[in-house]
Amino acid sequence: MHYMKTTLIRYAIVTGFLLIFGLSSGCITNTTNSAEGKGSAGKEWKFVFDGKTLGDWKVTDYAGRGEVSFDENGSLVLGMGIELTGVHLPGGGDYPTIDYEIALQAKRAQGGDFFCGLTFPYQDSNATLILGGWGGALVGISSIDDFDASENDTGDVYVFEENRWYNMRLRVTKAKLEAWIDEKKIIDCEVDNRKISMRAGEVELAAPLGLCSYATTGVIRNMRIRKLTQ
Repeated sequence: MHYMKTTLIRYAIVTGFLLIFGLSSGCITNTTNSAEGKGSAGKEWKFVFDGKTLGDWKVTDYAGRGEVSFDENGSLVLGMGIELTGVHLPGGGDYPTIDYEIALQAKRAQGGDFFCGLTFPYQDSNATLILGGWGGALVGISSIDDFDASENDTGDVYVFEENRWYNMRLRVTKAKLEAWIDEKKIIDCEVDNRKISMRAGEVELAAPLGLCSYATTGVIRNMRIRKLTQ
């Protein structure tokens, strides 16, 4: 996550790992499918923030964190800090822990690392979907079988433009973790009987449901959750 160190080397490592292991891992990246939820059956979306207050959410007590606020348009702003800045929902509220989707819009307003780290529950454990890590372009889930997004089969490179909104959707079922950015499916990973966990460190404070950025100003809006129907 330390984006100032050997970014190009890290990209090469991630890309090489995917070329060698991606086809045999049970995970597929970069397939086309809409982020708007076509073909998925779910209940009504429940919006998370009212655009004014955090409600039951709390500012996460990261060392060196930046300011957390809402802008004039009601978007959640995770201000650039020394490292992590974020918010979390203690106890997870009344949100589901399996068979659900989370959707939101996010953009990087300033900085060069991940602008959206979405920590989410998976049954009795948690993991984090990273958008724009390790120098600004890594996407993936930390952690699977104790490997971070940069090391496991969900990791990939995605070029994000500064100050552009991206539509993101995450689907969590017992069998799979899936994610879309705009019209592109970036993660399709079979996870049943695999270990799903958090990356060790301060990011664990985001569990069970949280958002964070790393040395970057990230802006989030229209975050919503819905339970999938069976």
